[in-house]
Amino acid sequence: MQLKIMPKKKRLSAGRVPLILFLCQMISALDVPLDSKLLEDLVQPPTIIQQSPKDYIIDPRENIVIQCEAKGKPPPSFSWTRNGTHFDIDKDPLVTMKTGSGTLVINIMSEGKAETYEGVYQCTARNERGAAISNNIVVRPSRSPLWTKEKLEPITLRSGQSLVLPCRPPIGLPPAIIFWMDNSFQRLPQSERVSQGLNGDLYFSNVLPEDSREDYICYARFNHTQTIQQKQPISVKVILVDELNDTIAANLSDTEVYGAKSNRERPPTFLTPEGNASNKEELRGNVLSLECIAEGLPTPIIYWIKEDGTLPINRTFYRNFQKTLQIIQVSEADSGKYQCIAKNALGVIHHTISVTVKAAPYWIMAPQNLVLSPGEDGALICRANGNPKPRISWLSNGVPIEIAPDDPSRKISGDTIIFSSVQERSSAVYQCNASNEYGYLLGNAFVNVLAEPPRILTSANTLYQVIANRPALLDCAFFGSPLPTIEWFKGTKGSALREDTYVLHENGTLEIPVAQKDSTGTYTCVARNKLGMAKNEVHLEIKDPTRIIKQPEYAVVQRGSTVSFECKVKHDHTLIPTVIWLKDNGELPSDGRFTIDKDHLVVADVSDNDGGTYTCVANTTLDNVSASAVLSVVAPTPTPAPIYDVPNPPFDLELTDQLDKSVQLSWTPGDDNNSPITKFIIEYEDAMHEAGLWRHQTEVPGTQTTAQLKLSPYVNYSFRVMAENSLGRSLPSEASEQYLTKAAEPDKNPMTVEGLGSEPDNLVITWQPLNGFESNGPGLQYKVSWRQKDGDDEWTSVVVANVSKYIVSGTPTFVPYLIKVQALNDVGFAPEPAVVMGHSGEDLPMVAPGNVHVTVVNSTLAEVHWDPVPLKSVRGHLQGYRIYYWTDQNSSKRNRRHIEKKILTFQGSKTHGMLPGLEPFSHYTLNIRVINGKGEGPASPDRVFHTPEGVPSAPSSLKIVNPTLDSLTLEWDPPSHPNGILTEYTLKYQPINSTHELGPLVDLKIPANKTRWTLKNLNFSTRYKFYFYAQTSAGSGSQITEEAVTTVDEGKMGKEEWRKEIVNGSRSFFGLKGLMPGTAYKVRVGAEGDSGFVSSEDVFETGPAMASRQVDIATQGWFIGLMCAVALLILILLIVCFIRRNKGGKYPVKEKEDAHADPEIQPMKEDDGTFGEYSDAEDHKPLKKGSRTPSDRTVKKEDSDDSLVDYGEGVNGQFNEDGSFIGQYSGKKEKEPAEGNESSEAPSPVNAMNSFV
Repeated sequence: MQLKIMPKKKRLSAGRVPLILFLCQMISALDVPLDSKLLEDLVQPPTIIQQSPKDYIIDPRENIVIQCEAKGKPPPSFSWTRNGTHFDIDKDPLVTMKTGSGTLVINIMSEGKAETYEGVYQCTARNERGAAISNNIVVRPSRSPLWTKEKLEPITLRSGQSLVLPCRPPIGLPPAIIFWMDNSFQRLPQSERVSQGLNGDLYFSNVLPEDSREDYICYARFNHTQTIQQKQPISVKVILVDELNDTIAANLSDTEVYGAKSNRERPPTFLTPEGNASNKEELRGNVLSLECIAEGLPTPIIYWIKEDGTLPINRTFYRNFQKTLQIIQVSEADSGKYQCIAKNALGVIHHTISVTVKAAPYWIMAPQNLVLSPGEDGALICRANGNPKPRISWLSNGVPIEIAPDDPSRKISGDTIIFSSVQERSSAVYQCNASNEYGYLLGNAFVNVLAEPPRILTSANTLYQVIANRPALLDCAFFGSPLPTIEWFKGTKGSALREDTYVLHENGTLEIPVAQKDSTGTYTCVARNKLGMAKNEVHLEIKDPTRIIKQPEYAVVQRGSTVSFECKVKHDHTLIPTVIWLKDNGELPSDGRFTIDKDHLVVADVSDNDGGTYTCVANTTLDNVSASAVLSVVAPTPTPAPIYDVPNPPFDLELTDQLDKSVQLSWTPGDDNNSPITKFIIEYEDAMHEAGLWRHQTEVPGTQTTAQLKLSPYVNYSFRVMAENSLGRSLPSEASEQYLTKAAEPDKNPMTVEGLGSEPDNLVITWQPLNGFESNGPGLQYKVSWRQKDGDDEWTSVVVANVSKYIVSGTPTFVPYLIKVQALNDVGFAPEPAVVMGHSGEDLPMVAPGNVHVTVVNSTLAEVHWDPVPLKSVRGHLQGYRIYYWTDQNSSKRNRRHIEKKILTFQGSKTHGMLPGLEPFSHYTLNIRVINGKGEGPASPDRVFHTPEGVPSAPSSLKIVNPTLDSLTLEWDPPSHPNGILTEYTLKYQPINSTHELGPLVDLKIPANKTRWTLKNLNFSTRYKFYFYAQTSAGSGSQITEEAVTTVDEGKMGKEEWRKEIVNGSRSFFGLKGLMPGTAYKVRVGAEGDSGFVSSEDVFETGPAMASRQVDIATQGWFIGLMCAVALLILILLIVCFIRRNKGGKYPVKEKEDAHADPEIQPMKEDDGTFGEYSDAEDHKPLKKGSRTPSDRTVKKEDSDDSLVDYGEGVNGQFNEDGSFIGQYSGKKEKEPAEGNESSEAPSPVNAMNSFV
């Protein structure tokens, strides 16, 4: 049996294939596996599986390898064309083809040049079923040319001027990577002022004296050949204005010198691109790079916006200090106008770049391999898109289809080839070519005509193991032509597994979404087509999940001590877990101080480096769990321990160097309380706008007691300082003196600007207002501007007070608007705001969806298709389509005013959807409405459809009445949900014997119009089990079960006489004992009174005998022998007692000992407790000193079961002063407790007998 461990997560598509796509099955489902052991007799046309790229740039220093690999059966042969003609590799000694492959190897390392083999190559793989071709592979050697020699004059310019250092690298293949370095091979620093453009030139927005150097060198790196080329160094010298003034200072007044200084500052101008507008074209899927580099003094800052929309959030990146805007994975939607804005203190300039996104062909639906059986129909579909729209052309076996051999089963219709009643000769490989001016796509797809019965490729008896409550996926890889249908069964009997509990995937896999313990068992996969059937069994085992029941706990230990972490794991008993320990997600240190013992990790002699997170990981072959704990190592507490605490607050705050936008704050630290101060936290209060609210300003290291603080305009500042150490943060210091900064124009505009209409004829512009701190001065207002996006109207503007909303009335319905909101105060305006797009108010849609049609998939599922409404008729944001559907009511219900309608909404622009949960065998009506933000549009015309029959529910009830000796009558109610027209009922029944074993099963069909049925010729006094279900044309429904017993034949109950029990008249029940298992009894209960004798009868059957696990001790041989020995011992003791009692008499113990001092009588040996010789001459002997009788003359039972008190049946074993036995023999069975001091050892029967001798 093959063991297959279920992966933790696997998800397959379970969607149904629409009928129109049935003719175009994917190769993943019908590909012919090239397994010689399983499918030795199957053939398959060639398929290209590996090839070199279309644009193949080679290294001229290495051999040329042009790949072409293909599979097929029989294995394909290969041939090549070069520049459109046959390439005879046998005539070129430098060219070889790999064995079993079409890959070419051109040996140019020994001789020859790469340029000789430059050209366009194409590979053909051919066998008896057709020919597949590769792409056109353009082979070109890489080139890394040298720089042309040129004489570069030194450059001298004034400080503040702009500068462009040209690079102009040589044109290589592929293009070189450009960078600037100095003679020491150190990259030149770049910033917002100095940066490299996309063309490789080095741009200076303005030069500074430190830019002077003689080694500005442009380098070109050609990665393909791993070479670097260098341009001649460029010398730059920057002269200060003051140096020029020194030469003319005597001739210029102070005013003229000042003027010359102020003229150095200038507004921005663009160095690249030139002019106010430019165009850019990019291909779909590439990276769109837009560049704006400006010069000016001070250095300009670059901003980017998209005029007619917003920049894509997740695909937009800014490079080169905001000078380059990049959008990755560009698409047609990214076309539009992009604006770069360059700004400094003296002005703002704009440049608009119009971007057009073109597209090389890309697949909408690539052609897929098609496997058909003789006489079947099918289709190959090839759909591609691009900009401009690509042209579709077809080839057959590498030959244009117009000149290929004619095939009567083939018909070409644009991007589709339709096959009808195919035969084996229809097998071929077809190529679809989609091309436009930017490129082409070539797709191979074969048509393979086969007639094969089903074959299951999954190994038989595969064992799957899954953790409980996780998905289970049971594979059933199959092949057959026509495409087989797959059914799954559980166990040896039962109906096919249904999709209400299981998921049946198209590739044959059975998915149990949540596997439980009862999912364990054997599952059978059955594949069928018209040529035959195949089946395969697999096995599923459900395992308990692994759990950590005792997790490691957080620990704080002192340096040098020992710490232990515990990790107890509970797992399925059939799985073997492995437990590993990690430290900070890495392996434990290879140190003898770390030991692992069963469930514990022990770290001895803990050091500071041992602190961290320790993780216990328990792994099995099916799952893993982990738990972590943190170990903190602290220093041993010193003696005496110093007092550790948070620092005391700083004091003596002082403000110095007070400027418009900065101030210096200094302070004196408080006591650190034995823990060094790590940092100071500075907070500020704005007494003008937010009095009493302290906000974070900055933080400085704990060694610093001054801070230069940046300030905002028009704020009344107060500052306070807090100190922090490892134990926490101090209280705040006293506040500093207040400092009011000067007002200025706002430096930012409102955020979250939106334009949405609340009514069809208005536009509500909203924004997030600036707070008082951001206003930068008094008189905060907003300039709101708007215009239609698609019109030529000028901007309409209005200035409003410090609010957050403005409503524009009289707008057309749902028209896009460009909106901007600019802040201003009494000092001036904020920078030019960004433009956002909004829409005026929405109105209800005007048009209903058209061409609504319904396809019924099965009895509970239907698919609805409709045509989308024109976007202009939506008059708002299209939110989706809403389907109303309901069942037709019967005549008695039609009079009701309210019909319960169900609603299903499909988001977005979908044009089809599924209606689940329908009632089988029902008539439905539906209509569709389009919805936008305002509401629903008009309804489409009603469409009526009905669902087919389904399987019925179980019969509503089943009861058995009128039992007789040989018959039972069944009565039932029809199913509450017939889900169709009932065709018949099926009744199955079988007897149950006294041991609860089931007898043979009888199958009986009953007409559908019956609700009562009598079964005859049954066995008397027999229990029967019944299985009952209804059927429609769709199949059998759920079953209902019941059990009943036929009556007893009194003539065969035997001749046993009646047993009689008298019961108290006040009782209402009586237990019968001593009955035989599995036997039928008749019971009669009678009452006798003034009215005579009244009785009633009933028959019942006892259950089967159950094997008892208890052992009757009374039947054990060892117990019988022990009881016999005990009885004999008791008999002897009673005889002795009887003799002593009859002789009686009292005498002193001392006299008796003296009178009977006979040397022949040996006393009992005290060391071992054995008897001496016994003399018949003396009948009365006193107790010897060696007796073990307690001093109080009591014989006490403790732990020994052989105590005399037990054997004496109630004899009180006491003695009088002279040692005579004074107990009376009694028939009492109660044992009276012994009194007095207890012996440390309970007397044995032997010691007790010694007392009587």
